[in-house]
Amino acid sequence: MAAEPIDVAVVGVGHLGRHHARLYAANPTARLVAVVDRDPARAWEIAADFGCEAFDDPARIIGRVRAASVAVPTAQHVPVAEPLLRAGIDLLIEKPVTRSLAEADALADAARASGALVMVGHSERFNPAVAALLAALDSPRFFEVHRLAAFSARSTDIDVVLDLMIHDLDLLLHVDRTEVIGVDAVGVAALTDKVDIANARVRLASGCVANLTASRVSAEPLRRVRAFQSKTYLACDTGKRTVDRYRLVVDGSAEPRIVHDRLAVVEGEPLALEIASFLGSVRERTTPAVDLAAARRALELAHRVCDSIALGVGAR
Repeated sequence: MAAEPIDVAVVGVGHLGRHHARLYAANPTARLVAVVDRDPARAWEIAADFGCEAFDDPARIIGRVRAASVAVPTAQHVPVAEPLLRAGIDLLIEKPVTRSLAEADALADAARASGALVMVGHSERFNPAVAALLAALDSPRFFEVHRLAAFSARSTDIDVVLDLMIHDLDLLLHVDRTEVIGVDAVGVAALTDKVDIANARVRLASGCVANLTASRVSAEPLRRVRAFQSKTYLACDTGKRTVDRYRLVVDGSAEPRIVHDRLAVVEGEPLALEIASFLGSVRERTTPAVDLAAARRALELAHRVCDSIALGVGAR
């Protein structure tokens, strides 16, 4: 017998939250009960599209749902999420989890008190090209990442490190669990009063080094990860969803040569895969793929990058 669908809601149905609502409505393991937005007209519009209730107060979903997505601006994560967690509602919170480590700890306390689960929306973990790249990695020594996006008025309440680079900081910490021993970063404000372009060099205790660039003022989008490990170079385009592998082959019958192949990448929308993973954790009561502890580590490293930029010299 099929399990009963999980009653869910989406709090914040702007650009990204609308996609959460769309994907919950399309997922047979979920039942979209309500959407919430501080703009009642917006809430009613989305509710009409997906056949659910509309509210302008997150408290209205308490007692109505088992799980929810929180897709409000980062500054509102704690005031929105904390009461829901204390009420025992499992949450998928968009990245970055909070603005500060103290705020992340407040959410952890609330979740611990009720036993609610928290998953954080680092959706690049669910990008099929990234999944193929991660499966091919074995003790990488150097990463080079470019994440460039066109300007958008969304997410300008935070700087580009917390907005975009945090995706790649999370991936780096996911691949290499050793201590971060050095961060050197630079950044500038271009179109807003916050850092819009940033570059960071991160060194880990394993010896791995990462060079990360993020921009939200690019003319054209670019999302590319290059990884180097023993006798292998991997080039991943997360936008085009391709992963090329170049391997040095040395055998006794021929000169050393480079062999190229393109790794298989499965189909799938990253956010849909992320939501399916979240719903699985809710149903099975398992640790989410990107739990609060992982999100906090990425946030802590993001703040080290921001501190280095603010100092104007490498923070160590």
